[in-house]
Amino acid sequence: MGTAALLFVARIGAQSSAVETPEANPGRPTVSTPATLTPAGYLQFENGGLYAETSPEFTTLFGINQVTKLTVASRLQLLALSAPLTHASRATGDALSGSRPGEVFAGFQAVVLPGEGHKPTVSLSYISRLYASPAPEIDIGTFRNSALILLSDDLAGFHFDINGIVSEQTKGIIRRGQFGQTLSISHPLGRLTVAGEFWHFTQPLINRNAVGNLWAVSYPVKNNLIVDAGFNHGLTSSSTHWQGFAGFTYLLPHRLWGFHEPK
Repeated sequence: MGTAALLFVARIGAQSSAVETPEANPGRPTVSTPATLTPAGYLQFENGGLYAETSPEFTTLFGINQVTKLTVASRLQLLALSAPLTHASRATGDALSGSRPGEVFAGFQAVVLPGEGHKPTVSLSYISRLYASPAPEIDIGTFRNSALILLSDDLAGFHFDINGIVSEQTKGIIRRGQFGQTLSISHPLGRLTVAGEFWHFTQPLINRNAVGNLWAVSYPVKNNLIVDAGFNHGLTSSSTHWQGFAGFTYLLPHRLWGFHEPK
């Protein structure tokens, strides 16, 4: 085989490899979740660690969190969320201090208006708690059920993710509704992406409001592997004062089954 033919085959092989490994679509590290879904038929893992200090429920807290996503149709994605480990300390040193597994959730996200041209992508999501942990929570608290409306769009070189959230919080026989709003804006700087975010959640069990400001950077090591790090600062007395986090998003490079987009 001639040199020109070899170069042609190598080029086609490289193009095929690029097509076979789609880009990851991370939901971390912001509080906001993108309305767009992960590539259909591929498992995506979002893992990270969180260190927080000075909150109404703890003095310091370290947690490991994990999210698994699988898009099973062009507009439907399944979600599994867990915190395999949390370690908290409290000034009182009571029974809530120490290490224990965190909570486990499952749910789905469905695209109701796919983005096209100048039109944003709009999705709906529902998440339900499967396991309730006694571990202390950050300022947002925990929920039994949660419904979200998500909007994502690109404008003038910036990417926007906007979420509206309604959740059910419980304490014993008490049940209260929680309302949250998030706005995340990101912009590429070379290969880095910088994100800034403002978020607000009501705290119905203590009649307060948690408000925070988050900043993060992410870097694509490969199309299917993105690392991130950042911090969050609480802006109210009932908010966690400081949170630092780091993690990665990994899209498994092999499709689990054949998938064809509808014509």
